[in-house]
Amino acid sequence: MSEPTAPSNAGSAIVLRRTGEEVSVTERDSDGAVRHSVLASPALPAFVTEREAGQPLWVWDDTTRWYPALLDAGIRVRRCVDLRLCHQVLRSSPAVDLVQPTADDAAWAELAPVGESDSALFQLHEHAETLDAAAEYERQSRVLTASPDRNRLRLLLSAESSGALVAAEMTYAGLPVRADVHGQILTALIGPRPPAGTRPAVLETLLAHIRNAFDDPDLNPDVPAQLAKALRRAGLDAPDTRSWTLSRLEHPGIPALLEYKKLLRLSAANGWRWLDTWVHDGRYRPTYLPAGVVTGRWASHGGGALSYPGQLRPAVIADEGWEFVVADVAQLEPRALAGMSRDLAMAEAAGSVDLYQGMVDRGAVASRNDGKLAMLGAMYGATKGESGRLVPRLARLYPRAFAYVEEAARAGERGEAVQTFLGRGSPLPDGDWTAPLGDLPDDDGDARQRDRRKWGRFTRNFVVQGTGAEWASCWLATLRNLLWEIGEAGSEEPNLPLTARPHLVFFLHDEVVIHTPHGAGNAVEEAVHAAARRATGLVFGSFPIEFPLKVSRVRSWAEAS
Repeated sequence: MSEPTAPSNAGSAIVLRRTGEEVSVTERDSDGAVRHSVLASPALPAFVTEREAGQPLWVWDDTTRWYPALLDAGIRVRRCVDLRLCHQVLRSSPAVDLVQPTADDAAWAELAPVGESDSALFQLHEHAETLDAAAEYERQSRVLTASPDRNRLRLLLSAESSGALVAAEMTYAGLPVRADVHGQILTALIGPRPPAGTRPAVLETLLAHIRNAFDDPDLNPDVPAQLAKALRRAGLDAPDTRSWTLSRLEHPGIPALLEYKKLLRLSAANGWRWLDTWVHDGRYRPTYLPAGVVTGRWASHGGGALSYPGQLRPAVIADEGWEFVVADVAQLEPRALAGMSRDLAMAEAAGSVDLYQGMVDRGAVASRNDGKLAMLGAMYGATKGESGRLVPRLARLYPRAFAYVEEAARAGERGEAVQTFLGRGSPLPDGDWTAPLGDLPDDDGDARQRDRRKWGRFTRNFVVQGTGAEWASCWLATLRNLLWEIGEAGSEEPNLPLTARPHLVFFLHDEVVIHTPHGAGNAVEEAVHAAARRATGLVFGSFPIEFPLKVSRVRSWAEAS
């Protein structure tokens, strides 16, 4: 099977620990036999290559400290346990009892991922050497075995660890980017590359128009205080200088100002300096951070990978003879809510490719937009406006789903932790939430009540967003292995390297981008769908919920529908 493999004592496990210039190895066979050995660090790639034939479970403190060097040596591993990521989940999950924290608990909690650009890499490696990976693995195994939700938690930890492998592989392979095309797009949008320290030509033109419109020849709209002063002088009442606020104002200079701010953001985030810094040899290689967000969603470090602007996606072009398969999930989080709450009525609506249109077709709401507004209101706790008006109707039609998020909100307001479907726990709020509101002065009581409602909105969304992230992690982990099995269509060469096969190059919440040889495109499409079906079964079992995909085969990422 290609689905994630749960970390447990079953099967062969190999624990690695770096100690100076050596690697300490603890091998546990499926029959319980344990062997200890020590390797010189340069001998590690050959050792991993030999042992990987048996598909062991590699156990290490942190994937970012081990796997990139193995990939550089041409070695791909199938399975691992990332103790850092697993520790994060277990230490905050309400589904486990850690009993007595170990002396190393704080050190494991402080352990952070590293990347090629991290100047403190050597020091961080030294820090990791003080941690006993074998002891932590044993402790995590005991904690899992004692948990009543052990099966769900093991699936979550396996998906997290597989995601760490995916992240390292995507950084290694890189996202194909044509620097020349990227530069052409920048030139068209903001003007040719300017001399250092000057604005691009289009921004200079807009700046001249803004200064003229506000009758201020020295105005620098990059400085909020100057811009606020110019707005006041023009008789405009604006509490801040954010684009959303400015868009509500009427003045001849506002359109140019909004365009200036938009292009300035593009220039700063993905302009010429970004191109020089992050794109080399036709590839963009940021560092991806699985579970970098508290809900379990990914984050990234380096060049804003997870906010890649649509205007520049035409420069993301597959290599000659290759193509992209781009797939994204329709309404991931509402479907996750239906699955986790076991709401059959909502699951029936989710049988449509467009869940919101499915609500319309079943008479739940008058329009698709009403369905979307009501669902967002349920997940984010809207009580006012159009969303607030529509929520009560959907709550009657989908009682289990809406009761689920309401219960999470009430728990958050009481200062309690909530958990995702597979067991990731939410953080606890700061401060004393145990004191009855009636014991506080009126002003303090009102402020505390607002804080509680705000935290309740967080926990309401946490369970849904976190469960959606869990499904996506299982999809990604399963897809990774299915892609490896495809290889390069028509090739008889064994042991093709990662970048000669179909491989993942981008992942964002509910979307994946796969770089594949043309001949393997059909098989990749099939794998994308098969991985989604397997992920649904892994997470939600036999509950009848569907996660339909929109899949495109394109030469440029921008062409994906």
